[in-house]
Amino acid sequence: MDDRTTTGSPSTTEGAGKGEGRPGATATSAPRLDLRSGTQRTFAHVLVNALLVSVVNYTLWFAVTFWVYLQTRSVFATGVIAGIFLVATASTGIWFGSIVDHHQKQRVLQASAATSLAIYLVCLAGYLLTPAEVFRDPSSLRLWVFVVLLMLGVIAGNLRTIALPTLVTLLVPEGLRDRANGLVGTTSGVSFLVTSVISGLLVAAGGMRYVLLLAVAVLAGSLLHLARVQVPERRVLTSAAAHGQPPGLPGGAADPGRGVDVRGTLRLVRGVPGLLALIAFSCFNNFLGGTFMALMDAYGLSLVSVQVWGLLWGALSAAMIVGGLAVARFGLGANPVRTLLLVNVVLWLGTAIFPLRSSIVLLAVGMTVFLFLMPFAEASEQTVLQRVVPYERQGRVFGFAQSVEQAASPLTAFLISPVTQFVVIPFMTDGAGARAIGGWFGTGPDRGLALVFVVTALVGLLVTLLALASRPYRRLSTAYRTSAVSAGADHSPAVEATVGPSASDAA
Repeated sequence: MDDRTTTGSPSTTEGAGKGEGRPGATATSAPRLDLRSGTQRTFAHVLVNALLVSVVNYTLWFAVTFWVYLQTRSVFATGVIAGIFLVATASTGIWFGSIVDHHQKQRVLQASAATSLAIYLVCLAGYLLTPAEVFRDPSSLRLWVFVVLLMLGVIAGNLRTIALPTLVTLLVPEGLRDRANGLVGTTSGVSFLVTSVISGLLVAAGGMRYVLLLAVAVLAGSLLHLARVQVPERRVLTSAAAHGQPPGLPGGAADPGRGVDVRGTLRLVRGVPGLLALIAFSCFNNFLGGTFMALMDAYGLSLVSVQVWGLLWGALSAAMIVGGLAVARFGLGANPVRTLLLVNVVLWLGTAIFPLRSSIVLLAVGMTVFLFLMPFAEASEQTVLQRVVPYERQGRVFGFAQSVEQAASPLTAFLISPVTQFVVIPFMTDGAGARAIGGWFGTGPDRGLALVFVVTALVGLLVTLLALASRPYRRLSTAYRTSAVSAGADHSPAVEATVGPSASDAA
């Protein structure tokens, strides 16, 4: 692996990424990623490692949801699992972001994998020592201790989720970051593809035993791989001259802050015109998305078996891979903020249509559109933040965005499951809803779930259309277009010193 790093200015690095200095290259060549050399090769190694760990964490999450539902047949229980994940994500985002900002990124990746590995080993021992009948009772304390521990192992992986976009800033030239973010979306698609296939099959074959054994093996391999990867950590200048005058910080200081530094992070977010509105929009979307997270597995499993459901998600996840590759190939256009909102219009339209009939075909088509467009939405938000936020605060801002955006989802997940179970399902089984629209919409528990999906999607569509016509959207679009100029044409970290190729320097 080539660990040499460019010691010149950010523009020098960016030029190398665009093909300058190569035979036959011209100044007008379309920018493209080169994952074969320099820091972009390091990024490729980090991305592959992230893929391995994502497969493990998604597998654990999918599998425990499938397994608990099959053990207890409780929609409420699956909603609680989603709620546990979202509460933990929302409550740890800012803290995790401060860890990312104040520690070497490679050490953060290693600590995340090691923590998850230790937790999964404890869970494996507990699972093997617990009688099977204990897990069939949805009120069993031992069941929920097991579930919570598993979810803590998954949550530890969120450190990587926050660190990865900051590594894009560190390792990839500014003009190529939207494409690199597309590759991040592709790895998410590959994760879902592999996860969806193996989680259902492993649960059907041996409950959680094989899932945990796989997690332990893959995480151990991930730690071995990380020990051989050398991330070129950089010492970041904190002077105003190094970074221009970042918005929201008095006097133009790009002070990295101390500790969690919520106040400084809030000041920075408020200082970027429209950025707080973008985060609030994503928060509202996740408020609605909590409905799908809590109820989608129950809806799918009401239509097909767990094996078919897992295989179907594996096939559908190919759409996310294609979407991520499309972003990596074509980018996001001149205005990723507009791209984000237009993508959401199509997403909500699709999710309003697929539940109109109890059809696995309609569900598959709707989810194909959703998963194809998801990398566009994720890459758009990440690219905007990477452009307008100084590097040394990106961990906290990404963590803050994660916390705020996920804050509403736990409320939805916790509320929507009992409301659906005890109100909407009876409403569409033999209640007023079944009598009013049951003739064309259908009746029964699955149609109750479908009705919740349709109403949620229509609300999301309305809010997105309002956002497109709003003033904060126009202000953030302007801030994105002008931020590169006002901050010296690149928010790449200003380098005071770079590491050499030796392992000791990298450490």
